[in-house]
Amino acid sequence: MKNSVSILITILLLSCAKKNDVPEPPTLPSKTDPFLQKPLKPADFIGLMTPVFSDDFNGTTIDASKWSYRADGSVRGYATVSGSKTISLDGKGNLVVQTIKDADGKYYVGQLSTDGKFSQKYGYFECRAKMQKSLGTHSSFWLQTNTMGSQADNALAVGAEVDIFEYLKPNPNATYHTVHWGGYGATHKSESKIVPSETISDGNFHTFGLLWNNVEYVFFVDGTEVFRTSKGLSGIAEYMILSTELTGFGGDYTKGVYPDEVVFDYVKTYQFK
Repeated sequence: MKNSVSILITILLLSCAKKNDVPEPPTLPSKTDPFLQKPLKPADFIGLMTPVFSDDFNGTTIDASKWSYRADGSVRGYATVSGSKTISLDGKGNLVVQTIKDADGKYYVGQLSTDGKFSQKYGYFECRAKMQKSLGTHSSFWLQTNTMGSQADNALAVGAEVDIFEYLKPNPNATYHTVHWGGYGATHKSESKIVPSETISDGNFHTFGLLWNNVEYVFFVDGTEVFRTSKGLSGIAEYMILSTELTGFGGDYTKGVYPDEVVFDYVKTYQFK
């Protein structure tokens, strides 16, 4: 009997030892890929990217190694594009793009572009800007290619127009975010979202960003994701444009107060490592 009890105790001890020897399951890391988070925040991923392009608009002269006037002399809607008349640095670290009306009643708008100087495929694009105040002007920070629309419904090969933001005074408490592809005629397609905002017309600066990869576009306003789409996905490098227009989308231009202006504090881009 004593031997039986001893054997039983030994078996129990061995059994407990084996249970204690079993390793605990591994603890999986709680951190996930920041680029896969929904919704995204630029603050979560910018530190993981490489800065590529930056202009803080310091000084009094536009950096000609980065920018040039675009579409100068052309008539767009109700105004003539003239960079020399409408675009300047204010000496306080800002770029000013105006819509003006001269003494003869002629209207002028401006477009500043990195075409031929800088373009980027994929990554993150951001500007900080203060919106215009009057009816008429249509302001924007956008991406473009010179081949957009050369092939119908093939943005992957020829690019797209990506409006990182547009601001139109008839809808003063909202921003517009749009992708255009397939040209501007019968084959034109677009995907867009109007994003309400209680602060966009407050006279302060706001940030606008775009994260673009081989899957989708993700749009941001003031560090918050507002829109994402995989429609019209460009697969080629695109250049940046800062602009004002007078096309009718901004409301009745004859009721506008001029000069009117959109002010840019900076433009920056980042690339995936």
